[in-house]
Amino acid sequence: MSNAPLMPMATALWLVENTTLTFKQIADFCKLHEVEVQGIADGEVAKGIKAYNPIISGQLSREEIDLSSKDTNRALEIKSSDIEISNSENKIKKYIPLSKRQDKPDSALWLIKNHDILKDSQIARLVGITKNSVSSIRNKSYWNYNNLNPKDPVALNLFSQKDLVEAIEKAQRRIKREKKQKEKLQQSKIINNNV
Repeated sequence: MSNAPLMPMATALWLVENTTLTFKQIADFCKLHEVEVQGIADGEVAKGIKAYNPIISGQLSREEIDLSSKDTNRALEIKSSDIEISNSENKIKKYIPLSKRQDKPDSALWLIKNHDILKDSQIARLVGITKNSVSSIRNKSYWNYNNLNPKDPVALNLFSQKDLVEAIEKAQRRIKREKKQKEKLQQSKIINNNV
């Protein structure tokens, strides 16, 4: 068993109090030593710890405990549950002070120079400016283009490195997809010409 249950001592305490499992089975499941589990049963270890029910938390099922109670050589198996942890940080718009707003076009210029595979819409979304502004910076027709200095937006804390990596990976996937479509189109033209 590679992963231990949440709060192993408290889980072991609950299993000692509420099941007929052997100390070895409980110790193996909770990644504890057998002597520790025996100490929990004797009341010498885990004083003041509240028992934690692994059934309610979804780590064990009643059937699993019953099967292992009947066969002392059978090890308990933790239920594998893939819990998706949502990151709500990206949903909250971060306030950019007036003094840092000039950094947005500078950051857009930096992204255009260093990551030219990004689309204007991706850069606009990352930096927080309009797509038209990004297009005009790319075309060098931005009203203040001569005063722009490329600045790393991650260093300026406009967005995280993770956001940048995700945007680049998305752009790379788009390029591969477009390349495959182009190849398919060329192959179909060749086939049509040969027929």
